Amino acid sequence: MSAFNPVVWFEIYADDLARARAFYETVLGVTLEPLPLPGGMDGFQMLAFPSTMENPGAGGTLCKMEGVPAGAGGTLIYFGCADCAVEAGRVEAAGGRLQRDKMSIGEYGNIALAFDTEGNMFGLHSME
Repeated sequence: MSAFNPVVWFEIYADDLARARAFYETVLGVTLEPLPLPGGMDGFQMLAFPSTMENPGAGGTLCKMEGVPAGAGGTLIYFGCADCAVEAGRVEAAGGRLQRDKMSIGEYGNIALAFDTEGNMFGLHSME
């Protein structure tokens, strides 16, 4: 058994990177920054969510890649929150769609599910 959490990185694909950026910055109250890419990665753009190697949890990016469309059916990412109802309350105003309001998952806290502007479902998690 590994000593690490199972998720170490994530990529959320977007058809319209500027629209997706505005959505996640508004809902999560963060600023995404362009991630420099190594040479040979033409047709690929990444905007990084704030993260540091010293803190627990996974870092990741919004991505736009030629030939890779955004949408439902991919990996479901949960973003940590103090109270997921707060971020869930921002989803529709930011252009997304709330799938499920805050709900209890017992001793594991609470979650809410939503769709972003690109059709990707994501989760919000909090212990409160």
